[in-house]
This record gives sequence, structure tokens and C-alpha cells, in this order.
Amino acid sequence: MATHMESKDINAKQVVPYQSIRGTLRSGDLLFASGEYLVSKAIRKATRSPWSHVGIVFKLKDVNRVLLLESVESMGVRFVPLSKYILNYRNRKPYKGTVVLGRCSSTTNEVVVGLAKFGIDELTRPYDKDEIAKILARIIIGEGKRERDREYICSELVYECYANVGVKFDYDRRGFVSPENIWTSDKVSYVCRVL
Repeated sequence: MATHMESKDINAKQVVPYQSIRGTLRSGDLLFASGEYLVSKAIRKATRSPWSHVGIVFKLKDVNRVLLLESVESMGVRFVPLSKYILNYRNRKPYKGTVVLGRCSSTTNEVVVGLAKFGIDELTRPYDKDEIAKILARIIIGEGKRERDREYICSELVYECYANVGVKFDYDRRGFVSPENIWTSDKVSYVCRVL
């Protein structure tokens, strides 16, 4: 992407039916979500970004499944079918918000294997609720630093998966990594909007 987008720019993108692009997805692709939930809105406001969530797509050809590796408040690090966002996110309704897919130019077969190994090893690690408070403190008072641990907010998980295979995304100048930092990387390009 390399450039920030406003919500209106994303909303202007044509929605492509998930089933029509499912076959073109690649392991290592990135899901960016702009949720209309209370926590999502708070994340978007604090980071001055349309993005409230990011995860990594994995395509399992042998079993004909597309999964998303993500870290969520309620469960921590998990795999979930990507179709869950599109069709049945909550109460048999799609995700309430916008969902865009991106592609990292540095994703080779070797990188995908490394992403998968690291992601699988981190399954069930907790969501880093304390990091959210620390990020807010850094934004509001401009102090504090990130401490590396094995608890993850969504963007930390994506950052650490890619960093583990030698692909680095930039941190926000205020000392954290958000979905926006990954989106604006010159390594990431827009694929399509699915919601």
C-alpha cells in the first residue's frame, strides 16, 4: 500500500464476492478489517486509521480450506475459517464492517512455511490486553515502550510472524505496531475488498 487510506476511499472500492476470489488467494495474504464494533471504533480512532484488525491468510489446498491466523480479545491466537468473516461472523451474520485483502510482496513458499510454523507454535497464546492500555498511554502521554512477550494484539502477531522469517514492518513512531503500519508498508499491495 505504502499510503494511508481514509474509510471513504476503502468504502468506494467495489466489493468482490468471496467465492469469486477464493481460488486466487495465497497463503501469506493479509486480511485488513475496519469494524463497526465499539472496540474496533476505539482502535481506529486511537491509531488514526480505518483499520481495526489484521490477520494472515493460509490456504490449505489438500483439504480445500482457507484459514485466518489472528489474535482476538476473546481467545488469543487462533485459526478460523476466512469464510466465517464473510458469512457467519456473529449470529449467522457477516462481519459488521469492511474487509479488504492485501498481499505481501516478500511472501515466498519458504516464507509461508516459516509463517505457518511460527503461527502454529503460538496458537492459544493470550491476547495482550495490557498492551492495549500501554499503547493508549503512549498515544495520550507520549511515554512508555513496548516490551516483547508472547501475548499478542492482532498486529503484533502479524508483525512477529513476518519478523520471524526476516520480513520487517515498520513500527508507529509512538512505539507500537498497528494494522495501519502493516497496511502502509511498501511490501503490501491491495488485492480486493470482500465486505
